[in-house]
Amino acid sequence: MAASLKGRVALITGSTQGIGLGMLQGLARAGADVVMHGLVTPEQARQKQAEIEGEYGVKCGHSAANVMKPAEIREMIQRVQQDFGRLDILVNNVGIQYVSPVHTFPEDKWDAIIAVCLSSAFHSTKAALPAMLEAKWGRIINTGSMHALVASPYKSAYNAAKHGIAGFTKTVALETAQAGNVTCNAICPGYVLTDLIRNQLEDTAKARGIPKEKVVTDVLLADQPTKRFVKVEEIAALVRHLCSDDAASITGACLSIDGGWTAR
Repeated sequence: MAASLKGRVALITGSTQGIGLGMLQGLARAGADVVMHGLVTPEQARQKQAEIEGEYGVKCGHSAANVMKPAEIREMIQRVQQDFGRLDILVNNVGIQYVSPVHTFPEDKWDAIIAVCLSSAFHSTKAALPAMLEAKWGRIINTGSMHALVASPYKSAYNAAKHGIAGFTKTVALETAQAGNVTCNAICPGYVLTDLIRNQLEDTAKARGIPKEKVVTDVLLADQPTKRFVKVEEIAALVRHLCSDDAASITGACLSIDGGWTAR
């Protein structure tokens, strides 16, 4: 039986859909009160909160903070701590993507990806860490993707940001190593069949002139040896384990969950 997280409070950025939502559901299932983050309408947020609270019997908050603005990130962390009385678990998951060769990569896209995928993790961690250190318990989990460990062409900003996440994760782990039960790790998923990926299949198939099935096998999963997508539930289970006391000695790790992608 999975360890209970009852009494803990978790904030997961970028969690109104996809991998982030799966993480949030996994932590709620383990008993943690959760805070959802994402740019949805107030009505959509209330609906999702009600679903989480009804299904798992926990409290669910929501933040629409713009993670490109450090002041809004700090305000988000403070609001969670005020409304819930604590913040034990921070999952830095929010991310965006843009694909282009380096020599034509738009500078505004580079700046946005670095801000959302890397700098936001710094600002939220900086804001959340003091209370964790004082409590001598905390979990910081960064979503790194396999691009924290290996690179792909045409994704220079994303590769740079995720490699930066790997280094940032290790630094935080070293700085908190003797601070009690505070850990910092990165999870590095391979391709996951989220709605975002599903929506790209048709366009990619048209652009390459191949069937959607070939996009999956010959493009997306070409370097994923298992030849299957990583399941959101598998990622959620890893996150839940890292939040347990059984994982107290796992810190500074960049944990691949990629079907063998980075084993090559």
